[in-house]
Amino acid sequence: MKTTKRTSNRDKALNTAEHLFLTKGFLLTSMDEIVAESKVSKTNIYYHFKSKEELLGAVTERLVGRYEELIREAGSRSGLTIPQRIAAIGDLLMRGEDDFLGGCPFLTLYVQTSREAGFVRERIGRFFREQTVYLEALLAEGVRSGELRASLEPGPAAALIVSGIEGALFLQHASPDSTYMQQVLCALAQLLK
Repeated sequence: MKTTKRTSNRDKALNTAEHLFLTKGFLLTSMDEIVAESKVSKTNIYYHFKSKEELLGAVTERLVGRYEELIREAGSRSGLTIPQRIAAIGDLLMRGEDDFLGGCPFLTLYVQTSREAGFVRERIGRFFREQTVYLEALLAEGVRSGELRASLEPGPAAALIVSGIEGALFLQHASPDSTYMQQVLCALAQLLK
């Protein structure tokens, strides 16, 4: 007999908060809305999270963990060249939900977070720094293997890739033109050769 795992009240609240924070905005989402949509009592939510900011921190950590895992998986695919792995990372990020307010979940949370919740801003900043370092290592591997041009500087190129992908996510979201990401990935591939 197969048993199904029941979603805990904590996870229901987190799922609901994540959805509302990313589609409506942290500042415009009330705890009462999270209670109503999650069907978890306010007392139960406050048992797990002492404040809305603490709930935001948990949502951020969960998103960071999920994206780190996906990026590492795409970046470590054997049988793909370094440029193909970088394209896979871009494709992965492009498949995010279309209804994120800023195109990217991290941009959406960052701009909605007050200075009082600086720990969330710091965590998002650390996430991007870590992804830049990860891409720098991939690019250095590509230079060593001869897949990328020998004169490529991995550090600045990694910063350009992260900036280009983030900018493309926002522009693709803000514009009726849905080709920004493909254009950015093609341009980056040309720059890496």
